[in-house]
Amino acid sequence: MAKRVREKAIARAEARKEARPFATAKYIRISPYKVRAVLDVIRGKSYIEARAILNALNKSSSDPILKVLDSAAANAEHNKHLNKDLLFVAECYADQGSHIKRMQPVSKGRGHAILKRTSHITVVLDAQTEGNK
Repeated sequence: MAKRVREKAIARAEARKEARPFATAKYIRISPYKVRAVLDVIRGKSYIEARAILNALNKSSSDPILKVLDSAAANAEHNKHLNKDLLFVAECYADQGSHIKRMQPVSKGRGHAILKRTSHITVVLDAQTEGNK
């Protein structure tokens, strides 16, 4: 059952070293549908260009996305020793988080359910090379 344990551990450590820098924000109180619209705009752009777009964009989800983008760039600079000017947004996605459930009282003692949606925002950066420009 435990064949090649040491080799597998070394392979996992190498894969971790080569992993791209990323950042995640969880339980953001914005619907993932609204977040995905903004993420589609910055996907594939350079870090500086994506940052400029998010600063100029008049959407409520642009502020949390900007924080996640800056965090991913800081992770790349600190952990992977990459230059921020050479980074681009390789992947970005918003997954659905848990719902905050509320009730809206209506007539005759009834109530309608209100689902306040949350999202988990993830931004993955990568360094620009000749192959992925």
